[in-house]
Amino acid sequence: MTAADEQGLHPRPQLCRQPWLDLCGEWAFAHDDGDVGLHERWQDRPECFPRTILVPYPPESSASGIGETGPHPVVWYRRTFDRQATGLNAQRDRLWLYLNAVDYEAMVWVNGHLVTSHRGGHTPFSVDVTEALLPGDSEQTIVVRASDPTTDLTQPRGKQFWEDEPRRIWYQRTTGIWQPVWMEALAQDHISDVRWSPDPDTGLLGLQISLSRTPQRPLRLRVRLTLRDDVLADETYMVQAREMRRAVGIEPAVGNIDRARLLWAPAHPNLIDAALTLEDDERVVDRVQSYAGLRSVGVSGGVFELNGMPTYLRLVLDQGYRPQTHLAAADGAGLRREVELVKSLGFNGVRIHQKVEDPRFLYWCDRLGLMVWGEMANAYAFSNLAIERMVDEWMEVLRRDVSHPCIVTWVPFNESWGVPNLPRDPAQRAYVRSLYHLTKALDPSRPVIANDGWEHIVSDLWGIHDYALRGDVIRERYGSFEALERTLRLTQPSHHAIALQRRQHHEEPVVLSECGGLSYDPRPERRRFGYGTVNDPAELVARYEDLIGAILESPSIAGFCYTQLTDTEQETNGLLFDDHSPKVDPAALRAINERPSRAIPGDAVMASIASTEVTGFSPSGGTD
Repeated sequence: MTAADEQGLHPRPQLCRQPWLDLCGEWAFAHDDGDVGLHERWQDRPECFPRTILVPYPPESSASGIGETGPHPVVWYRRTFDRQATGLNAQRDRLWLYLNAVDYEAMVWVNGHLVTSHRGGHTPFSVDVTEALLPGDSEQTIVVRASDPTTDLTQPRGKQFWEDEPRRIWYQRTTGIWQPVWMEALAQDHISDVRWSPDPDTGLLGLQISLSRTPQRPLRLRVRLTLRDDVLADETYMVQAREMRRAVGIEPAVGNIDRARLLWAPAHPNLIDAALTLEDDERVVDRVQSYAGLRSVGVSGGVFELNGMPTYLRLVLDQGYRPQTHLAAADGAGLRREVELVKSLGFNGVRIHQKVEDPRFLYWCDRLGLMVWGEMANAYAFSNLAIERMVDEWMEVLRRDVSHPCIVTWVPFNESWGVPNLPRDPAQRAYVRSLYHLTKALDPSRPVIANDGWEHIVSDLWGIHDYALRGDVIRERYGSFEALERTLRLTQPSHHAIALQRRQHHEEPVVLSECGGLSYDPRPERRRFGYGTVNDPAELVARYEDLIGAILESPSIAGFCYTQLTDTEQETNGLLFDDHSPKVDPAALRAINERPSRAIPGDAVMASIASTEVTGFSPSGGTD
């Protein structure tokens, strides 16, 4: 997919080819509450699939056509496909199957042959199914079994509740397939992974390419980088190993003005298109489209920095949960609308909470300019098995998303979930530290919050969860540097110690990474949950202004994340209703969110100037 793609429909936006075969739609379906399907070999028995489900919507959701929210820990899917529709030919003679997310453990058969299995409910997996295909025009069959134990607290489950009915801050479960399933025909030698690592200071774009196998003879890789109509680089490299790393020089990035026009930021989300061509002699064996963003992130002197500039974080919490589709997205267009809504409210970023979001959402954040905190869905128990599951899946998350410029922070843990005895258990503290250092080892370019909310032991940025309902309480706790230090030492806003160690050298920015949570819903029949209640839209705006205004007045706070974007099941503390319609005038919220902050007073002004200079947009509606 190119950065200029208007649809955002490809299921893997940063490594796209044409054609590809979409396998979403109607599949045969069955619950397996007795877990007898493996013993009875349902993979070979089409009569065992009496129902129809609409993939990729989970069976608990109404959009799936099943809509049964009770506990069904094992589910099966079956569908057929036509070999002729796959694009297989003499050059592209290998057929690959991709499943972007199946919660939680999956087994996959093609024509009765077990071709792969995978554990992890948020991350993609793929397999070459060529050897399992039937010859000629025979009907081909895919069967997927998903196991998602309802009450297993050692698996990363996020907000999916383990009890029969959701309550407080937990929601209905998402079982089985919940992101796209698709196929593509490839040559034996092809590009299997692309990763980008930008360095704006040097004008170099790091490129790491992985191939499907070690080439039998040297291949050539052509890399062509463009920004709109400008060619930034056109280079060719010899590829002799399965993995290749290069630093691609971007020619125009030699002066401050040219460099600024290349940078990615919310005010000017410039994306560099990449066309990658793999050649064997003069024959093209693979061609992919990718993109990258030239930007840097970091922390210094108690503030967050984007491209070396202090940047105030104006975030909103997004549960990524939809009433008709649960964790699944309705479609790619809906994901774009969601990003546009967040920006229309005056936020420059989003914290995706306890979920690894669909890559198409990240594409729209990349393209439209919205910073993202990438967070892992947590388990709720601590054990050797929980550690193994968390580490394995978190590494897959990092591999999948490391090239997205929109992701500016990693968050492996939230509120000590999965490490419930963190203050007293050395093993749990070692576990949190190890995830921090593992994340930094795999991606040293981004800040990491090891455990957001409270009980910090190691973090580049300290997130505090404080649901104070009045601005004067915020001022008392954070209105000066002295007040902040007192709060860090003595105050427990959520009945937990904020820190289990002293803040080092005051370098780590402090962000109110959960705050607000004001509940408003005019429907008397709705179950309601929030951290405070308002009675009408005018009161919601007034209370919001009181809270956010107090945060913006603080010289010691580097940003905030308001809870939350939308109402979610019984949680009625969204700025939008669960159908994404606004509760109040978005312009009123935008005016509050975009006020200058005392901590970084020039941030809002500089963002506006940067948008005008780089994109050519002027507030009067003209261009220059």
